[in-house]
Amino acid sequence: QVQLVESGGGLVQAGGSLRLSCAASRRTFSSRTVGWFCQAPGKEREFVAGFSWSAGSTYYADSVKGRFTIFRDNAKNTVYLQMSSLKPEDTAVYYCAASKLFAASDARRPTEYDYWGQGTQVTVSS
Repeated sequence: QVQLVESGGGLVQAGGSLRLSCAASRRTFSSRTVGWFCQAPGKEREFVAGFSWSAGSTYYADSVKGRFTIFRDNAKNTVYLQMSSLKPEDTAVYYCAASKLFAASDARRPTEYDYWGQGTQVTVSS
């Protein structure tokens, strides 16, 4: 079992930046697909960014390309989402997720993930 804990959310003005962190309970991210998703009130959970262990590729939703960056620090068992040029429409609860070890996963599909964090709220004011 893998425990994921997100942090770094908060209230920020439009145009500002935030860095979200996702810490894992064990040394794990180097061999898993890892992603960030968001869910706004009344909407389905949406893919934001992720990298596929099996494909060796990084993916971003079109709405965040050029503004958000996903990266990881394997030594700290932590994955980050650097968010810049934030917009009010980015307001949501952000979740990190991880697949099983060595799983051949499509990082963009939430059904590919086995472990989820509890979420962290990001609110962008206009």
